[in-house]
Amino acid sequence: MAVARTKSAKDRSSYRCTDCGWTTVKWLGRCPECQAWGTVEEYGAPAVRTTAVGRVSTPALPIGQVDGRTATARSTGVDELDRVLGGGLVPGAVVLLAGEPGVGKSTLLLDVAAKAAGPEHRTLYVTGEESASQVRLRADRIKAIDDHLYLAAETDLSAVLGHLDAVKPSLLILDSVQTVASPEIDGAAGGMAQVREVAGALIRVSKERGMSTLLVGHVTKDGAIAGPRLLEHLVDVVLSFEGDRHARLRLVRGVKNRYGTTDEVGCFELHDEGITGLADPSGLFLTRRDEPVPGTCLTVTLEGRRPLVAEVQALTVDSQIPSPRRTTSGLETSRVSMMLAVLEQRGRISALGKRDIYSATVGGVKLSEPAADLAIALALASAASDTPLPKNLVAIGEVGLAGEVRRVTGVQRRLAEAHRLGFTHALVPTDPGKIPAGMKVTEVADMGAALSVLPRRGRAEAPRDGKDRR
Repeated sequence: MAVARTKSAKDRSSYRCTDCGWTTVKWLGRCPECQAWGTVEEYGAPAVRTTAVGRVSTPALPIGQVDGRTATARSTGVDELDRVLGGGLVPGAVVLLAGEPGVGKSTLLLDVAAKAAGPEHRTLYVTGEESASQVRLRADRIKAIDDHLYLAAETDLSAVLGHLDAVKPSLLILDSVQTVASPEIDGAAGGMAQVREVAGALIRVSKERGMSTLLVGHVTKDGAIAGPRLLEHLVDVVLSFEGDRHARLRLVRGVKNRYGTTDEVGCFELHDEGITGLADPSGLFLTRRDEPVPGTCLTVTLEGRRPLVAEVQALTVDSQIPSPRRTTSGLETSRVSMMLAVLEQRGRISALGKRDIYSATVGGVKLSEPAADLAIALALASAASDTPLPKNLVAIGEVGLAGEVRRVTGVQRRLAEAHRLGFTHALVPTDPGKIPAGMKVTEVADMGAALSVLPRRGRAEAPRDGKDRR
């Protein structure tokens, strides 16, 4: 009697998604991993192989004998970007810069390409989204022309590697990694398999040649970096380029940095002539007036380790509808709603519940940290009573639902920045630490003490738990 032979694992066929590389033992019309239709195809099962012991390229050394001078950072020529990178670009480092369309990624990197280029450091700018003539027009506009800056428009990975052999650059800028594809990998450009292959090949070349690489990455509609999460793990530095397209301010934040801290933030101003770094960006967030206006209050926010003075504005008007409007811009709606509840319950301000309330920041800055709570509450109270706060006053502190004013981090740095810009009076939580000379600091324990700075309220009630320190 003949015995039927079962298929071995070596002879059994498998199926793989050409977009993301997901594998299965049976055919499916839709890939469960990337949700793409019609991308699952049959392929033969790979033979099982073992890796033999090979020769080492360089012997292992005690860590104290490793030469660290080869990893010295080189300046990009843009101070604000150097601040975020931790001093500049390290040879062999691969940096991923991601941001929304139109935020200014290409403009910033073209400026970096021109300033980093030199006789001993060639720069290669590869664009996969535009033609070379389009990039040249932008370079003329922002004055990013240099004899040692090379430009190529390519979408093929093998062609990009060929340009690297011909130019031998010290810095490669690829705009963007989602537009380049390898002919050896199935799938369209921007797919998971293609992004992994392109990034992996460029990372290998960068490490072998000691060449710094800047990759531009796309983002999804939720703001996350597009492509596989593996891309963020492979690169050395991940930067996020943020900003409202209707505002001038742009922020570069460090999400991951193997060569430095992620606490620094670079500030840039986007204008018709290009993009420039802002060493002192606080002026963008302030409105200079001769006399104070009701409904405005200043605070000091921390972007990374950098203190920035920002202005909060509020306006209250009689509502013409049964459900009053609550509109915010640059502020979290939930935080503003909490401050309204605290003012009504703890501050005994009952006029806010039946009025339309509008609150916003100046200059397009977004305030999300709790340290801005006190400034938001005072701006709302000032608008409700139509009474301006004292001139040159800043308010710093988190407000709890019980009406207490809580301590926040970096109070001394915030006060030093406010004093540098000429502000003379500050409301802070208790025990703020060292105070700049010549600055009046009032410690407040709750909203009752904080609201006493309003002139009308100050005549009606005495401050509670408020301490003046100079």
